[in-house]
Amino acid sequence: QGQLTESGGGLVQAGGSLRLSCAASGRTFSTYAMGWFRQAPGKERQFVATISRSGLIIYYAASVKGRFTISRDNAENTVYLQMNSLKPEDTAVYYCAAKVTSFSGTYYYKEPDYDYWGQGTQVTVSS
Repeated sequence: QGQLTESGGGLVQAGGSLRLSCAASGRTFSTYAMGWFRQAPGKERQFVATISRSGLIIYYAASVKGRFTISRDNAENTVYLQMNSLKPEDTAVYYCAAKVTSFSGTYYYKEPDYDYWGQGTQVTVSS
């Protein structure tokens, strides 16, 4: 339980788009609130976006709001991060994370709240 695998990273020019996916193993995906974080070289990992178990409650970091969209498909055990209007400062390793919770309408934006992490996928935005 709790194994997360990210995909969809790559190299894109500024202004372009990428869609990240995070697939979770097991049958408990619907009990997870999910989040995306990123870590740029030489910097601490930072929060990007989070979505509640139900998918109805979403919260974004100010730096990505209006450009990124988080969504989930509980039938497919997958969470997505659609990234549009990418900027060079979006370059980072992107991680998805899962938080086991009994609350369907709660989101989490702090790293210590999360129980499981993926291995990360590199996103590079060229200027």
